Amino acid sequence: MAEAAVRRWAFAGVLAAALGIAALDLARPLDLRLLDLQFKALRGVFPRPASVDVVVVGIDEDTTRALPEPIALWHRHLARFLEAMGAARPAVLGVDVVLPARSFEGVLPGSDLLLTRALVQARRDYPLVVALTVSPAGTPRPVHPPFLGAVGGEGTGYAVFPVDDDGIIRRFDERSLGAPLFAGQVARRLGIEPRAGTIDFSRGAAFDYVPFHRVLEWHAREEIMNLNREFTGKAVLLGAVLPYTDDHAAPLQLAAWEGWPAGGARVPGVLLHAQALRNLMHGGLLAAVPRGLVAAAAGAAALLWFLSAGWTSVLAVLAGIGALLLAVSAWLITRGWVFPVAPVLIAATLAAGTRLALDTLADLRERRRLRASFAGYVSPAVMEEILAGRIRPDDAGVRRFVCVMFSDIRGYTARGEQMRPEEVIAFLNRYFEHAVPLIHERGGTVVSIMGDGVMAVFGSPKPLDNPCLAAFDAARAMLAHAAGLRIDIGIGLNAGEALVGHVGASARHEYSAIGDVTNVASRLQGLTKEAGYRLLLSRAVAERMGPADALAPLGALQMRGHSPVEAFGYDKRT
Repeated sequence: MAEAAVRRWAFAGVLAAALGIAALDLARPLDLRLLDLQFKALRGVFPRPASVDVVVVGIDEDTTRALPEPIALWHRHLARFLEAMGAARPAVLGVDVVLPARSFEGVLPGSDLLLTRALVQARRDYPLVVALTVSPAGTPRPVHPPFLGAVGGEGTGYAVFPVDDDGIIRRFDERSLGAPLFAGQVARRLGIEPRAGTIDFSRGAAFDYVPFHRVLEWHAREEIMNLNREFTGKAVLLGAVLPYTDDHAAPLQLAAWEGWPAGGARVPGVLLHAQALRNLMHGGLLAAVPRGLVAAAAGAAALLWFLSAGWTSVLAVLAGIGALLLAVSAWLITRGWVFPVAPVLIAATLAAGTRLALDTLADLRERRRLRASFAGYVSPAVMEEILAGRIRPDDAGVRRFVCVMFSDIRGYTARGEQMRPEEVIAFLNRYFEHAVPLIHERGGTVVSIMGDGVMAVFGSPKPLDNPCLAAFDAARAMLAHAAGLRIDIGIGLNAGEALVGHVGASARHEYSAIGDVTNVASRLQGLTKEAGYRLLLSRAVAERMGPADALAPLGALQMRGHSPVEAFGYDKRT
């Protein structure tokens, strides 16, 4: 399949996947985690206090020590608490304490009547809602009928919440049970009709509580000022804040007091009801952005397919988009909306990542094609630099210390006159087939092959610890190779600074080294016949090779068009 067709099908697949993930809510687990992080960030960075808050009365460990009877036998204490609230006149009272399922008259004579009368009187004094619960099987737990009758049908609500797949409570939805929920009924008594939605856990500060036994003490001492200060005209919820009792997983901790042993985000159930009620009292719960809008945003994110850039740029763009999405989503939370960002992030990552992967594969294919096509035209070191983008035709070149080699076959002209062109080519190829690798193996770069001559550079573009020693080793290996073929060659070596890079026109150029170092190396190669040595090297090369007893000092050699150069000879002709 043609590359263009592959890219079209790939884009269509990315777009379909992005729309499917958004429409089917397949990224919900990730969205929930991101939502929790946003709640924590908003609570810490952009706190939004509750102008009208919920007061929590907590049944804590001190209360259980002050009231030693089992909670099921607290008829008298609950009655006194309801009387205390009658004195304070709260806006509404929600009792998140499950009333007994049966009569305890045999244990506490008169207790049922006492609590029933207190419930009836409380309904007259202020709006009252009592919690109901369900069994693990989902069936309602029974409550002693006189108590239910005293409270009335509109005075009860189920103290349950829908739980997400990860076991965390984030939503308020009466449709999940098909019956009024506790916090919803409390809101209705305040004139607020609750609607399903996500609980905004970032709204308001963490809750503290008034101990249950302290309220009883204020009532017993007739400390009406304390009761009025804490409860008059306010929404009040009574519930347990005991360790490991009626605690649930929540996105963040709602308890402000120290020593809550459950730690982390295990929250007393009464605080979850208080947070939901707090939301309902401040404009309602968070509504979900229409799914179509999420799908449209995911589709727009898939347009990152058309971003053609490197890994660093793509990662930077994705990080920027992610930060922007999270910031916008957090802002929408403060406006009452939940925008799931995970489908959009996944779409952006899928689109940019797939495009980048295809571009990378195409680049690798192009590199292999170039390597296969031009490997024989340039040295491996030059090819690597070209493929890496470090050598470009418009480069002005760089100054490097290099050792330049020129070599030439002696008697080539006379030999060529006696051979057919095909034989000449075969002769040269047999020689270069082994001579060129000898240069490459030692880190050298063959700059050009001119007939029977070779120009090579050591030290660029591949840096070498000792370019001169590498060039000398390559020259000796070439001399040995030529001797095996019964060919006489001459080699000249010189070292120094040269300007290395592309030389030529934009339409035709080659990698080369320019400078006096090149001119001297060429002239030394030309003098090998007159000097009687197959290899001539300048002092600049000899000094960087260390001790070399095999070198013969030749003094300063005269060169046409150049000042004399001190040279050394190697491999004397016999």
